Amino acid sequence: MFANRCRRLTVRVLSLTACCLSFALSAHAQQVINGVQVFPSNSIFNTRIDSLPIDKNSSKYVNSLGATRLFHPDWGTDPSYGIPFNLVTGIPPTVPLINYPTFQYSDESDAGPYPTVTTALAIEGAAWDPNVNGGDRHCLMVDTTNGVLYELYSATVDGTTGDVSGGSGAIYNLNSNALRPDTWTSADAAGLPIFPLLVNLQEATAGPIKHAFRMTGNGANGHIWPARHSAGSVAGFPPFGQRFRLKKSFDVSKAPSNVSKNIVVAFQQYGLIYADNGSNWYVTGAPDPGWADIDLNYLKSLKGSDFEAVNESSLMASPDSGAVPRSFKPPGSVVNWPKVK
Repeated sequence: MFANRCRRLTVRVLSLTACCLSFALSAHAQQVINGVQVFPSNSIFNTRIDSLPIDKNSSKYVNSLGATRLFHPDWGTDPSYGIPFNLVTGIPPTVPLINYPTFQYSDESDAGPYPTVTTALAIEGAAWDPNVNGGDRHCLMVDTTNGVLYELYSATVDGTTGDVSGGSGAIYNLNSNALRPDTWTSADAAGLPIFPLLVNLQEATAGPIKHAFRMTGNGANGHIWPARHSAGSVAGFPPFGQRFRLKKSFDVSKAPSNVSKNIVVAFQQYGLIYADNGSNWYVTGAPDPGWADIDLNYLKSLKGSDFEAVNESSLMASPDSGAVPRSFKPPGSVVNWPKVK
């Protein structure tokens, strides 16, 4: 789909998969990676929602996704299972990067420039060959030098020619709360970023996790803030952007380790955002050889009825911004919110 050829830049590539380059990653539960804040502290993605009211359609939404259906952690030790992310650091803003003028969904994509894409970068499904890996093929790149996130959907690199093709692309300033234009997709069907909503082992090990997570289901009915894009109108199903949380009554003390406890507590405090089509109650994480079966199996014991839908409409300060109102004081929050962006 693209006529462009990848230019070889000097880019340090780090990946959260066992099959790629080794790395020294500093990721913290406060949505900070290698010293870079992942969206402002007043971002809707980084805001606790455990004090918000239950959505009036909660029972309908939970039943549509399956009240008795088991929860599924969509990640593990296998590098082909889950969505990895790459750190592409040391890119001066003046260096000409690769451009993508013709995405499949070019009218809803950011043209670039993007970091050079090569087969050394980790991709969802692990294999760049579409004949081997026919899934969503997300490629996530975090530039921690300049605080920019690049995300590609259905990304492919020709190992011989270096030609790049892809379905869509989105670029995010990690210092801004600006959302994509309404009705625009991203690398996700809901028009939301993926990387900031991933479960990853470094955060779960470091301490309390302070952000929401990405969740999929097999139908959606339009979209609501902060989502930007719809992909169907399936009656009874939640819209993209709908927030869910693990019920307060769920006993998190039975988690087998601090890792799984940190995850389920975050499910209660920050919740899940309905973001893409897929299997019901699947939550996305980054693969890592350090994940333990005891934690993954514990998460698989959760079921739909353990969750409830949340009404977060009161947190929308502006329809085109992910910043929550300065008047909102979630539990455990700082008092002095940054300015709305």
